[in-house]
This record gives sequence, structure tokens and C-alpha cells, in this order.
Amino acid sequence: MIRETPQLHSPVRNFDVRLSATPRGARLARLLATEQLRAWGLPMDPAAHIVAELAANAVTHGRVPGRDFQLLLYVVGDVLRIEVTDTRGDRTPYVRPASQDPGDGESGRGLLLVDALCDRWGVTEGRRPRKTVWAEIRMSQAPEPGSPNFGGRGGLSQVPPG
Repeated sequence: MIRETPQLHSPVRNFDVRLSATPRGARLARLLATEQLRAWGLPMDPAAHIVAELAANAVTHGRVPGRDFQLLLYVVGDVLRIEVTDTRGDRTPYVRPASQDPGDGESGRGLLLVDALCDRWGVTEGRRPRKTVWAEIRMSQAPEPGSPNFGGRGGLSQVPPG
């Protein structure tokens, strides 16, 4: 008797890598994510921008010398989830209120960009001392730059610094 294995109608795909918490590691996270999305046949924007921002935050604000950060991409149905885990669970990211605009400075807008590019995002506490910052993009509705729906799609978490 031959038994058929049930097939998933929408395959679950995942990609997981640990990288050094350095600027080089952040750049490599974006390059590897871009190549993985290409291999899966998925659009690279806005996901590549989100990976770049979350990885840059992990190496800038979540860095602990000698510890790596982790990039995880997975697709379930039509949702791409991007997760970046670092080892600074004591430093929770937040979106700066408009009244505290960083002005013309070179930093302080990364999570605003993530908020504009994804369908939702948030922060999950992990096993101490870890935290994961995640973002989800519905692939069937991913906007193209210049389209009327590009940006401003709303975020989930606005946690003030603790």
C-alpha cells in the first residue's frame, strides 16, 4: 500500500544566518537576503531596505562585543517575515515621536522607514539577553517605489525607551 504524503498548498520557506555584529555583517545581511529573495522569486523591495535598517540597528544599538546577530527570513502563504535578533534585550527600539524629529542628523529615521515599508512590525523578547525586531510584508500587496501605496502603511509597535 502506497501512502501519499500530504502536500502544503503554500510552501513554507525559510533562511537563517548568524553574522558578526559589525558594519560588514550588516551589509552582508542585506546582500544575503537579496539573493535569497531572488532565489525564491520574490520582489527584493521593500524587503531589502527593511533588512538593511534592522541589521544596521542590530550592529549599532544591539551590539555586544563577541556576539553575533541573527537574520531570519521566512515566508508563510503570502507573508514574508523578517526577523533580526541581537543580544541587547535591555535596549528596546522605538519610533521617535514627531516632536523629537532628529532634524538633519544622519540617524534616527531607520524605524520610521521600516514602519513605512512594512505591513506591521514589532519587538519580541527572547531568551535573556536577546530581543528580536521583526517586520512583515504581505507579498501580494508589496508596493513599488513611486506607486500611490508606497510608504505610510502603518506599524505596530511604538515602545518608548526604558
